[in-house]
Amino acid sequence: MLELIRISKTYHVGNVDTIALSEISVCFRKKEFVAILGTSGSGKTTFLNILGGLDRYDSGEMSIRGKNTSQFTEKEWDAYRNNSIGFVFQSYNLINHLSIIDNVELGMTLSGIPQEEKRKKSLEVLNKVGLKEHLHKKPNQLSGGQMQRVAIARALSNDPEILLCDEPTGALDSETSIQIMDLIKNISQNRLVIMVTHNPAIAEKYADRIINFKDGKIISDSNPCEPLQSSAGFHLKKTSMSFFTALKLSFNNIKTKKWRAFLTSLASSIGIIGIAVILSLSAGFKKQIDKFQSDALAEFPIILTQTPSHMNSENIKSFKSETKKTSTGNAEYAASDKVYLYDSSKSIFNHRNIFTEEYLEYIGKINPKICSSIGYARIVGINLVRKINGKASPVSLFNPLEALKEKANTSSMEGVGLSSYPQQLKKDDQSYLSKNYELMAGKYPDKPTDMVLVVDSKNRINYTILKGLGFLTDNKKSINFDDIVGTEFKIISNNDYYVKTEFGTYLPGDNYEAMYSSKKSIPVTITGVVRKKQTVKIGILAPGIAYSDKLTQLVINSSKDSDIVKEQTDSSKNVITMQNMDKTEKSMFLAYLGGTASPFMIMVYPDNFSDKDAVTAYLDAYNEGKSLDNKIFYTDLAGTMSQMTGGIMRGITIVLLAFASISLVVSLIMISIITYTSVLERTKEIGILRSLGARKKDISRVFDAETCIIGVFSGILGIVIAYLLTIPINKIIYNMTELKGVAQLQILHALLLVLLSTVLTIIGGHIPAKMASRKDAVEALRSE
Repeated sequence: MLELIRISKTYHVGNVDTIALSEISVCFRKKEFVAILGTSGSGKTTFLNILGGLDRYDSGEMSIRGKNTSQFTEKEWDAYRNNSIGFVFQSYNLINHLSIIDNVELGMTLSGIPQEEKRKKSLEVLNKVGLKEHLHKKPNQLSGGQMQRVAIARALSNDPEILLCDEPTGALDSETSIQIMDLIKNISQNRLVIMVTHNPAIAEKYADRIINFKDGKIISDSNPCEPLQSSAGFHLKKTSMSFFTALKLSFNNIKTKKWRAFLTSLASSIGIIGIAVILSLSAGFKKQIDKFQSDALAEFPIILTQTPSHMNSENIKSFKSETKKTSTGNAEYAASDKVYLYDSSKSIFNHRNIFTEEYLEYIGKINPKICSSIGYARIVGINLVRKINGKASPVSLFNPLEALKEKANTSSMEGVGLSSYPQQLKKDDQSYLSKNYELMAGKYPDKPTDMVLVVDSKNRINYTILKGLGFLTDNKKSINFDDIVGTEFKIISNNDYYVKTEFGTYLPGDNYEAMYSSKKSIPVTITGVVRKKQTVKIGILAPGIAYSDKLTQLVINSSKDSDIVKEQTDSSKNVITMQNMDKTEKSMFLAYLGGTASPFMIMVYPDNFSDKDAVTAYLDAYNEGKSLDNKIFYTDLAGTMSQMTGGIMRGITIVLLAFASISLVVSLIMISIITYTSVLERTKEIGILRSLGARKKDISRVFDAETCIIGVFSGILGIVIAYLLTIPINKIIYNMTELKGVAQLQILHALLLVLLSTVLTIIGGHIPAKMASRKDAVEALRSE
């Protein structure tokens, strides 16, 4: 004996009828063919449903191997159906979008049987029922008898202890019915078979035992047995459906509704298309801006200057941040109806950067990997004498301060106004001049005493510059490059150039021949003519003579111990004009005489635009722990402009994304409706899965898997369409602005949008999926 069923009190079966099964004890044998006969078809079917754990009942008790089923949890009922029961339904209840072999494997899949073993057992049972030649057909490609054989094969695949057959020949012709009954009879030799039927002839012919029902009560039993009072124990193996299996089920279902799935995915992808296009344009425009900034500002240095700057208490607050170079925060607004008075003069003072030897050494140690070169602007006066027509004559260069003043009065972008070009930090790297200025004549400097003449993009230069250098410019519109290249000058030392008068002041001497012939003089040569390259937006060299900072250091080394420098160091008056000077004026005049090596401006050139942050972080690190007076502040115009343009682009992108996201909400609602429709269409499939032992969460997983597939496909479809849209968009933008390839869909954005589409679609379909999982198994099986 295998099963003991005790049924008492009242069972409610849907809205069909109420069947009273009063104090009935039914015991079954392990190998037995039992036929249930009676006048109430629904009553007989209900009896099977109770045995199979499908029907809900309000009261009563049923024992299986001595275990009271009132203590069964939902998961235990699912495991019981999967482990112990095989169902053969009158209407076959096959899943139409699965192949024959997939239908048979489904119960074993829920049991967690490995794929290889699962396929082997499926082939065995299909061979046993005579369907080995139809493995990959769909149910609608089979006859009624063949579909019933598939249902029997599915019921047997998990090797159940009991086979429950609900009118297995009810939908078949006589010949096919005999074949199916012979098959079921053969199966009963190895397991218990319980069949309900209206046909007494079939019951008499095949059944070992016939139980008659009338008005919901058992009226006869042809071969009753004694109930078992004890049990050896009842153990269930829990069922589980993997997400991969759920995906397979849903994918096969979607294949039967290709166009609906496509249109659903297309509608769902509209929001993804909008966001993808916006991100493409945003990323593209940002790239264009970054490229423009990189081209225009990458060579624009981070500038540190000793020029005093006005500061107030609010500036100080912004400067106290060790990592912020500019204050771009929100202004503070007072919530009051009063006007507050204050003395602005008490909160304003001048801050001056002091370039100590320690700081200059710190700057010199900057990592060449992030900094390509460093430029120093000094106000050292260079005493020049040149041989003109065989006669030594004084000539002059533009003073750097005068060059800056002239630059302030023009809007030209040809040069910032400096005369000293930066020093390259990387030994094998291209020099600043060769990288940013094209050679028009001669050669680039290769020694500290080599100089170049810088002209603008039209090869122009202010005539006063060449006139000051001793070139004949009167009544001339141009001068040949060859007349300039190779011109030699001599830099005269202070002791040879300045003469002390009887009044104790110093004045430039007039013995230029002696100056030119002095061994202390430094010969220099104009080796070439250069101009800013077309690809460089901003140059730093003013039109005129440009030279290496090393030349300036040679002048300083020869001048720092000169008589005029020593006397000026000890005097508070200008030793040339005898006018009183304050501390700042004295410092600048000493620098002009070559008495100090401290530059008035330092220019740090990041290796590229992206390395600016690393350079500014290095400069900020010096200020840590220092008082306000000892801190060195700098100007990063390129970084400030980049932050402003970046903030504007981010703001525009966020606003556009917010509008595009509305369509995502609409898509989410639409997916909920589509999934709910799918639940209604697949209600019978839900019942079939539940009868095979699928848990509620497995049913939910099936529909989550369906929405996952739609979400992935709609995301990919949206990305493909968005990418294709960038082609005409780029053409339109190019025709309007001549900007090439603005719309660029980045791979990371594409992947994130596919993920977003998948997640939102699953969220949209999860509520209908939960509704599907709560459907009653019996009601689901009855649906059409």
